[in-house]
Amino acid sequence: MKNTKQNKKPAKFVKREIKKEANEPLPEGAALNKSLPAGKGGKKIYQALRGMHDVLPKDEKYWAALYHTAEKLASYYQFARVETPILEEASLFIRSVGKGTDIVDKEMYIFEDRDGTRVALRPEPTAGIVRSYIQHGLWNAPQPVKVWTSGPIFRHDRPQAGRYRQFYQFDFETIGAKDPAMDVELILVAYSIFKDLGISTEVRINSIGDREERARYVAELTNYYRGKRAYLCDDCKNRLSKNPLRLLDCKVEGCQPIKETAPQIIDWLGESSKNYFMKVLEYLDELSIPYLLDHTLVRGLDYYTHTVFEIYESAREADPSAASLTGAQSALAGGGRYDLLAEELGGQSAPAVGFGLGIERAVTVLKALEEKKPGSIPGVVYDVFFAQLGEEAKRRSLKILNELRFSGIRPAFNLFRGSLKAQLETANSLKVPYVLILGQKEVQDKTIIIRDMESGVQEIVDQKKLEAAIKKKLIDRLPK
Repeated sequence: MKNTKQNKKPAKFVKREIKKEANEPLPEGAALNKSLPAGKGGKKIYQALRGMHDVLPKDEKYWAALYHTAEKLASYYQFARVETPILEEASLFIRSVGKGTDIVDKEMYIFEDRDGTRVALRPEPTAGIVRSYIQHGLWNAPQPVKVWTSGPIFRHDRPQAGRYRQFYQFDFETIGAKDPAMDVELILVAYSIFKDLGISTEVRINSIGDREERARYVAELTNYYRGKRAYLCDDCKNRLSKNPLRLLDCKVEGCQPIKETAPQIIDWLGESSKNYFMKVLEYLDELSIPYLLDHTLVRGLDYYTHTVFEIYESAREADPSAASLTGAQSALAGGGRYDLLAEELGGQSAPAVGFGLGIERAVTVLKALEEKKPGSIPGVVYDVFFAQLGEEAKRRSLKILNELRFSGIRPAFNLFRGSLKAQLETANSLKVPYVLILGQKEVQDKTIIIRDMESGVQEIVDQKKLEAAIKKKLIDRLPK
């Protein structure tokens, strides 16, 4: 039965309600589309699933800036692109990430495939990359194997600002070498992505040692927390019996004083692990990368050993209005060393280190930066605007635009706008210095008009000489 009360809402109110629903997470437990009116003909209006989101054209410049910077650094530091499936056997992630972690216990999307195989949408990329390394015998290639990738990650987390159930991530991995220089190279790449974009960050770093050292520390940590059990949140009470190291991941305010006075893992490391960690810090000092030793930093995955790190926006640079995204609760990037994962997944020994960088969180910081310093993240810069008048000019336009593509000249255009006034307004909003005007007379004469947007002076040139004429004008505009 149709909800006639909803269908009587004014059109203006309906539009505002749809926009709000499309851009904000629904309240916990709310039924999808419950408050939406019927569409045209009474048809259902669809939305993205709760916790999923669309990346819209208005955000393209931020995503493009991130991808361009990551690709440039990957090329410079010789990381090759790799792609792995979004769907893997569920046991791959259960074995690598670890039982007792929030990801495995609460957040993985697991279901049965048509052939009965239990599969999962990837909740993190490292396990799939190491699986690929083993499957394709990449230990036979020159070591280390350095790869990077980007793509969607899926976790059934509680949606909130900056946290989605499908989100996007850059991932860099170095597999097949154990050396402090490898750890710091990854930290440098992550730090440089933000630095090259004008974002000031700091590294929080710790060492969690090898498995034996960690086991002894966990026993001590468990004894400490058992004496504080009455003061713990419900999640920490569960972690105490299932995965005590995760107690140090807790962000609940009431648990923070207990966490701050907990035993520090650095006191349980052997000489070899301490020396390794000190070398990592020495490399960071040499690079003048700001870092903070954080004895509560353990990361949330079971496969980590030795170095673990996270990258946060520097407190002095953070935008207070974006504190929930850039403050102490949300790392922009994080990773560490995982020397035993390849063996755990049935492969040969392959010590490794890597990091992941959350793209949506980085986009939020870029937007805040743009608000404080307009122009910090430039969009596409066009050299000219191409305007056309009439059907004959429109047909000829595509040929000329395609020829300009090979010249290195970047034209903006809109073939669906007919009036010259409207096209000149668009050109003016894009702040292009010149407009190319092609009308019916110019098509017949095989000429084109070049209009200087600053002076209004127009010049007629032969279409065959267009490229040379534009390049000369653009060169003449350069500072002397």
